[in-house]
Amino acid sequence: MDVRFHATLRQYVGGRHVVVPWSEGMTVWGFIRHVVEAYPGLDGQLLDADGALFRHVHVMINGRDAPYLAQGLDTLLRDQDSIDVFPPVGGGAA
Repeated sequence: MDVRFHATLRQYVGGRHVVVPWSEGMTVWGFIRHVVEAYPGLDGQLLDADGALFRHVHVMINGRDAPYLAQGLDTLLRDQDSIDVFPPVGGGAA
């Protein structure tokens, strides 16, 4: 699977795109665990002290934020799914 990492997360994975091996039965949560193992610097960027996905991190599957999918982080991934991972974004005018 071709995964796109955005903004500050790119420094932890070495670029914008990363190829993650897909396997039958892989869930969104399984994907998250895989990238944290493959790129240890992502651990503190994606996961809180309890090992849960930070609420302000967005893992988008085919344009939809994973926690809001019908099965949430337990949603099964397909090899053709589009995955984007965004760090928290702040800013704007006051």
